[in-house]
Amino acid sequence: MAQMTGFTVWLTGMSGTGKSTMAAYIAARLRQVDRNVEILDENELEGALWQGMGDSKDERNTLVRRLGFVAGLLTRNNVAVLVPCVSPYKAAREENRRTIGRYIEVYVDCPTEKLIERDSTGRYKKALSGEIPNFIGITEPYEPPASAEVVIHSDQESVEEGAGKIFQSLLDLGYVTSEELKIITGKKMKAQPPTKTPVTRVSSAKPAKAAKTAAKAGKGAKARPAARAARVAKPAKKAAATKRKAR
Repeated sequence: MAQMTGFTVWLTGMSGTGKSTMAAYIAARLRQVDRNVEILDENELEGALWQGMGDSKDERNTLVRRLGFVAGLLTRNNVAVLVPCVSPYKAAREENRRTIGRYIEVYVDCPTEKLIERDSTGRYKKALSGEIPNFIGITEPYEPPASAEVVIHSDQESVEEGAGKIFQSLLDLGYVTSEELKIITGKKMKAQPPTKTPVTRVSSAKPAKAAKTAAKAGKGAKARPAARAARVAKPAKKAAATKRKAR
């Protein structure tokens, strides 16, 4: 049976966060190791997949499903697919995750005020002035992923740093090999089990500390009722002795 080598990297985030730039960077590096790569950029495919559609929630989700359908076909045919797409709603993204299977989600995050500052197209300003209705992040909500494999803060991290996170995730899931990444990055990278990520260590440490605190509190809580019980028992013994004498 032929080995499955295709996968989809879905880059979600508000307009202007750098999704397309990141997709182009990753694609160029994957081609260095002779991977078949396709970029499905929502802006470039607008005429083919989005023509005649509006900006309602249902219409946006339809676009995301269409992109997901094409990405799934390519993935099954051993293509590395990169999809830079705002895709603001969780439900549609999760649907694609289930359908495609070999899939990682990359959340390219950037504060809205930063996006407005560096916006060279003027679309954010037009949205703020009401010239562009239904603009995600201004007049319409963006639903951030709750469990993305990779989170990139594009206002703080370079393209190279963000790409490193993506490559690490692809390696962890077995979608690329360490030999391929040595050619791409120039260094040996090792797969990291999900349970050993920094996030897991931090989150597990807090409950451990809380458990110790609770244990200490528990000792004190048990001691105080026991002491009270002893004080209550003494008068009871005296009352019993008085009764015996009266007899």
